[in-house]
Amino acid sequence: MITPLLETALDGLRLVRRGKVRDLYDVDGALVIIATDRISAFDYVLGSGIPDKGRVLTQLSAFWFERTQHIVANHLLATDVRQYPPAAREHADALDGRSMLVRRTQPLPIECVARGYLSGSGWKDYKATREVCGVRLAPGLVESDRLPAPLFTPATKAESGHDLNISDHEAAALVGAELLARLKRLTLDLYAFGVAHADARGIILADTKYEFGLTDTGELLLIDEVMTPDSSRYWPKDCYRPGGPQPSFDKQYVRDYLESIKWNKQPPVPSLPDDVVAKTREKYLDAYRRLTGRELGTGRA
Repeated sequence: MITPLLETALDGLRLVRRGKVRDLYDVDGALVIIATDRISAFDYVLGSGIPDKGRVLTQLSAFWFERTQHIVANHLLATDVRQYPPAAREHADALDGRSMLVRRTQPLPIECVARGYLSGSGWKDYKATREVCGVRLAPGLVESDRLPAPLFTPATKAESGHDLNISDHEAAALVGAELLARLKRLTLDLYAFGVAHADARGIILADTKYEFGLTDTGELLLIDEVMTPDSSRYWPKDCYRPGGPQPSFDKQYVRDYLESIKWNKQPPVPSLPDDVVAKTREKYLDAYRRLTGRELGTGRA
C-alpha cells in the first residue's frame, strides 16, 4: 500500500492555513493548495489517511474547472508544478499531482449547495419540517427520492462542526440579494452540467456544493474544489433504489465502519484497518476513472 501524505512542511513557503484536508501556502501573491490524504469523518480528522485521495480531489477539480469555464471563471492558474514560481518548484515531489496554483480571492461566507435528490441534511430537514432551507416540498417523499427540480440550498460555512443550512433570505443578508441571485443561477447551471456529464457515465450526482470568491477587482470566481467525492454525493446509477441510503463513491464506507465500532465521535480519534483504507481508496479512484475516463496521473502534461 502506498504511504499516505498526512502533513506538509514546505521550507521557504508561508503556510496560510491548514484545513481538515488541504494545506494552503502563499507563493508570490498566489496560493498553492495542497490536497493531503487526510480524511475526516463526524467532524474529526482520523488517524489514518487514504493513499491517493488528495490526488483524486485535485485532479478531479482540475477536470471540472477546465470544463466549466464557459459557465463561470475560476481561480485555477496551473496544476503542473513546472509552471509554479521558483520557490514552489523546489518542492515538486510533494506538490506533483496533488496541488493547484490559484488566484487569491476573498471567499464568500456561504456554501452554494445544489440538490437534485432528497438525502443527507436535506432529508433530515424534510423529515422534521417538510422543508429544505425554507423550500416547502410535497408530502410523502422518501429518502433519496429525486426532487421535481434541483434546489439551491445555501449554507453557512463552519470552521469546525457541520455547516448550517439557511434560507435564501438569510443568505441574502450575508452576501446581498443581487449577488445571491447570481450565485443561485451559477450553482444550478454548474450542477446541471455535472449531472449531465455524470449521467452519461453511469453515475448520479445527487448533490454537491460550490464555493465562490471575489478578487480585489470584484471578479466572481469559482474556487476551492469542484464536484469531488468530498464535496458531492455520487451514486452508481444501476444501484439506485429510493427509500433509503444509496451506495456511494465517497467516504461513507469509513463512516459505516466507525458506526460499526460504536465510536462515540469524541477524541481520541480511531485509526482505520487496512481493508477499510484500501476499500475507501478504491472508491475514490473508481469515481475518478468513471468521471474522467482516464487513470489517475501526475500533474504533468
